[in-house]
Amino acid sequence: MQSIHVFELMIAVLIATIALHYLAARLKLPPAVALLAGGTVLAFLPGIPTITLDPELVLVIFLPPLLMDGAWFIALGPLRRHMIGITALAVGAVLFTTIVVAVVTHALMPSLPWAACAALGAIVSPPDAVSARAVLSQLKLPRRLSILLEGESLLNDATGLVLFRFAIAAGVTGAFSATEALQSFFVLAIGGAFIGVIVSAIWVVLVRRLGDDYLIIAASVLSPWAAYLLAESIHVSGVIATVVTGLVCGWYQHVLFPASVRMRGTSFWTVMVFLMEALVFMLIGLSLRGVIERVGGFNVVLAEMAVPILVILLALTAARFVWVFGSDAIIAMARAIGVRRCTPLGPRCATVLSWAGMRGVVTLAVALSVPEDFPGRDFMLVTAFAVILGTVLIQGTTLGSLIRWADLKEPATDRARLTMGQAEAAMARAQATLVETRAHDADGKLIHPILLERYQRKAAHMADYAGREVDYGPTLHAHFDLVLEAVAAGRAELLRLHRSGEIDEETLQELERDLDLEELGALSAKT
Repeated sequence: MQSIHVFELMIAVLIATIALHYLAARLKLPPAVALLAGGTVLAFLPGIPTITLDPELVLVIFLPPLLMDGAWFIALGPLRRHMIGITALAVGAVLFTTIVVAVVTHALMPSLPWAACAALGAIVSPPDAVSARAVLSQLKLPRRLSILLEGESLLNDATGLVLFRFAIAAGVTGAFSATEALQSFFVLAIGGAFIGVIVSAIWVVLVRRLGDDYLIIAASVLSPWAAYLLAESIHVSGVIATVVTGLVCGWYQHVLFPASVRMRGTSFWTVMVFLMEALVFMLIGLSLRGVIERVGGFNVVLAEMAVPILVILLALTAARFVWVFGSDAIIAMARAIGVRRCTPLGPRCATVLSWAGMRGVVTLAVALSVPEDFPGRDFMLVTAFAVILGTVLIQGTTLGSLIRWADLKEPATDRARLTMGQAEAAMARAQATLVETRAHDADGKLIHPILLERYQRKAAHMADYAGREVDYGPTLHAHFDLVLEAVAAGRAELLRLHRSGEIDEETLQELERDLDLEELGALSAKT
C-alpha cells in the first residue's frame, strides 16, 4: 500500500470518526461503542484494504499520552485514600481473572498448554484505561467509585503485561518461577516509578526555565513518551513511569503554568486525546478483518471457536464479580469485628464496579504481540477481539442504565468539605483582603477606589451566595445569559468595525481575545 494511500485512509478514518461521534451523541450512545462498531463495519466494506497493526507501535503511540491524560487530571487525595482498593483491583483482580480464564480455557481445550492458557488470561484480564474513560466520561459516579475505576485502569496494565511476559517465557522455555515473577514485578514497578520521578523532575526544571508558552506545551506533550520510552529501554515498566510522570506533572502544573499555557495547552491536549481515543477504537474495528481472514473466515470462527470464546467471556466477567463482591464481603466482615480502616461499597456500587470492566487497546496490542509459532495464537487473537467487542458493545451500552438503576448516592465521608460556592467565597475574601492592603498609598490616600469597591462587593456577594446556590440559580443563569448576549453584541460590533476598515487585524485579535475570555468565564460560571 503506497504512502499516499495510507494518508488518504487515515483522513477518511478521521472523517468517519467525526461522523460516528456525532451519531453517538444523537443516539445517546457511548462514543466508544459507535466508533468500535463503525470501524468493524468499515473493515468489511469492499475496497477497504486489510489493516495490520504493529503491536509495539500501537502501544508506544497511543498508550503513553492516554495514560498521562488520566493521571494528569486524577485527584491525588482520594487516590491515596483509596489506594488499597485500587491495588486490590489493579493487581489482585487481574491475577485472579488470569487464573480463572487459564483454568476455564484449559478445561475447554485440554490440548492447549497451560502457559498458553495463562497468556490468554493475562491478555484479557486487565480492563482498559481508554475504554473505561470513553464510556464513563458521560456518566456521573460517586467519587469513590470513580477513583477506584480510574486508578485501576491506570495501574492494571502493568500487572497484565508482567503476567503475559512470564506466561510467554514459560511457554517458550518450559520453566516458571512464582518467586522470580513476584521479584520481577516489584523491580519493574519500582524502576518505572523511579523513571517517572526523574522525567517529571526534568519537566519541572524545563517549565521553569523555558519561558515560552509553546515550548512549555511542547515539553509537556512529549513528557509521556519520554517517560515510557526511557523506562522500556532499561526494561522497567513504561506504564508505571508514565503514570507517575502524569501524577507529578499534574500536581505541579497548578503552580508552574501561567494562565495562557493552561488555556492553550488544555485545548490542544484535549483535541489530541480526543483524536487518539477515537483512532484507537476505529483501528481495533478495522483490524478485525485481518484476524478473521487469518483464521480462515467467519465459518471457522463460528464452528470451532464461538462456544469456547463465549464461555471465556462469561468466565472473565464472572471472575470480576466474584472478586469485587468477595472483597466487599471481607471488608464488611472486618468492620463487623471492629476493623474500621475500610468501608464496604455495598451491593449496588459493587455491581456497577463489577460491570465496568471494558477491554480495549492494551488487550489488542498484547494479543498481536504473541509470537507467530506460539501454541493457540490464532485462538488468542480471535478471543481478544471478541472480549473487546463484547465488553465495549454490551457493557458499554448498558452501563449507563445500570448506574441510573443503582441510583448511587455520594457518601458524606467522600464529599468535599467545602461546596463550590464556599470555595468561591474563600477565594473572593483572599482577593479582597489583598486589594484592601494595597488600595492606599504610604500616606493613607485611597489610590485604587474602583478595584477596592469591586473586590469588596464581589466578596460580599460570594459570602451571601455560599450555601444558597439553589436559591441563586435562576438569577445567576439570567445574569450570565445577559453577559453572553452582551459579548455577542460586542463581537458583532467589533467585526463590523474590522469589515469596514476602521480597525486593523491586530486590534481585532486583541479585542476578540478579551471577548473570548469574558465568554469563557460566563460559560464556566453558568455550569
